[in-house]
Amino acid sequence: MLAHQRQEVILDAVRAHGGVRIADLVDRLGVSEMTLRRDIGELSRQGLVARVHGGAAAVGRTSEEPGFAAKSTLRTAAKEAVARAAVRLADAGASVALSAGTTTVAVAAQLRLVPDLTVVTNSPRVADVLHEPGSGRTVVLTGGVRTPSDALVGPVAHAGLAGLHVDVLFLGVHGLDPRAGLTTPNLLEADTNRALMACASRVVVVADASKLGVVGLASFAPLDDVDVLVTDDSLSPDDRTALAEHVGELVVATTTPPQDPEEHP
Repeated sequence: MLAHQRQEVILDAVRAHGGVRIADLVDRLGVSEMTLRRDIGELSRQGLVARVHGGAAAVGRTSEEPGFAAKSTLRTAAKEAVARAAVRLADAGASVALSAGTTTVAVAAQLRLVPDLTVVTNSPRVADVLHEPGSGRTVVLTGGVRTPSDALVGPVAHAGLAGLHVDVLFLGVHGLDPRAGLTTPNLLEADTNRALMACASRVVVVADASKLGVVGLASFAPLDDVDVLVTDDSLSPDDRTALAEHVGELVVATTTPPQDPEEHP
């Protein structure tokens, strides 16, 4: 198959689905990943597709993945409130998994108060927060390729997760939507999030209210797969009702912690 024919196939897939993975194209077209990266690079130079980790996306879709540093300054009070509420779902001595993200790093800080945890994560930042000699915690960090959001993804990460079973997964998301479900801009991160979910007896999504209605490039699970969604109290009443119809349980965290009554006689 000639280059222009392969590129037409890539364009057709992107137009039909909003994006396409190189791994799927390898199977479909019978050529190497390097050849397909060149094809996608050429289409990108022509402005016909956007290059993303692991494939190609439609131009103008939510394929941009903000870096960890940029996201860490956004809605910090809401993330901390979500983390305080989420940590109540982890029992002493439990095995837990955490995905990458600024909200899960906030959860990790709260988990330091829970004794005797075994923690599995694909986030070096989460591992750094929880690794503490003499704490009684065991921290298992997957390998993998590092994304802009500081997630370790890809085949090495999946191999590290294979055969593991944890009591609860704390999962951060780029966006959540009743129709699109849980989404991320990164195709490889979507696959790794699925692998994390497959390990867990209970899936707890931690997402502040700004994530509602955001749709990233790749959907990796429907809302019906979420056992508990922990969000913050800026979520509107209508949105609370809509989400509660899809997830197993909706927990709304109070952004401002209650003040000591003695301070206000």
